[in-house]
Amino acid sequence: MTPHDTDTDTEGHADAHGTSHTTSPGTAHGKVTITEIARQAGVSVPTVSRVVNGRSDVSPATRARVEELLRLHGYRKRPPATPTRSAPLLDLVFNDLGSPWAVEIIRGVEEVAHAAGVGTVVSAIHGRTGDAREWMRNLRARASGGVILVTSDLEPTLHEQLRILGVPLVVVDPTGTCTDGVPVIGAANWSGGLAATEHLLALGHRRIGLIAGPRRLLCSRARYDGYRAALEGAGVPVDESLVVPGDFQSESGFTGAGALLDLPDPPTALFAASDRMALGAVEALRRRGLRVPEDMSVVGFDDLPEVRWSAPPLTTVRQPLADMGKLAVRTVLRLAHDEHPDSPRVELGTELVVRSSTAPPARP
Repeated sequence: MTPHDTDTDTEGHADAHGTSHTTSPGTAHGKVTITEIARQAGVSVPTVSRVVNGRSDVSPATRARVEELLRLHGYRKRPPATPTRSAPLLDLVFNDLGSPWAVEIIRGVEEVAHAAGVGTVVSAIHGRTGDAREWMRNLRARASGGVILVTSDLEPTLHEQLRILGVPLVVVDPTGTCTDGVPVIGAANWSGGLAATEHLLALGHRRIGLIAGPRRLLCSRARYDGYRAALEGAGVPVDESLVVPGDFQSESGFTGAGALLDLPDPPTALFAASDRMALGAVEALRRRGLRVPEDMSVVGFDDLPEVRWSAPPLTTVRQPLADMGKLAVRTVLRLAHDEHPDSPRVELGTELVVRSSTAPPARP
């Protein structure tokens, strides 16, 4: 894929309103708009701009159709004043990069992008408006060919700027409801929460604690709903005193496990909505002289590489993080070629991976 730049100087140069000031035999006042050419060709305005600028990321049939209309309207192109950059780029934007979870997404993105000859610019906006606006300024300067937004929010004005620039956008693991028409890639979080809880129920646990993720995130709410559904399906009342908040980080898992252990009747098993919180919970148990799984079973969510080597190896729900990154690149490349994805929302399957951190309860 080649990044979309704004229209270069031509004898039919397009101004801010997309108007070509070349003499056009079939157009009043000798002007034709790029919007009109896009309408006649049945493609988007960014596609016409890519054809005008000689970009390669347009299908042959579409290119021929647009070029014929440009020729009919007398739209003549002259070489740009400065050389164009030959190496296309994608922007990969996170809210936070300080997690092995982010590394797995990057690994998947890099694999597909590298194979496609596309470079990747990785950024973190930390949920701050100023950071997001600075990133947008940088994106404009480098003429990015597409954006993959991971568990992050952009204010509506920035979404609109991406649309105006014609930069394709794909959202991975959205924090909330996405803008209409923006493809979304996620994981089956509800079924993952269901599978984790059903596993503990099958072992005989009835008091199962949950260290939940941030309530503002859709994935957190889906995992919580899966937990509830499993309990209700087994006829086990949902005890909200067994649900404590977390933020997906180890410290909140440590704190949450401590709060559950301080209950008059603590749980016999624990489902943490992320692997890092699960590892924090294991450390909290260890410091109190409790063993996993003999004294309490623990299940995580993500299947980060490190949990295979924890003590004990962690039972967890495998989230296809690298595959989500791979699909995001393929989707944004399709959008750049004016191809629509098969579905606006894709959920990749999760899988329970049973290791040594779960066992039947030591007490009834």
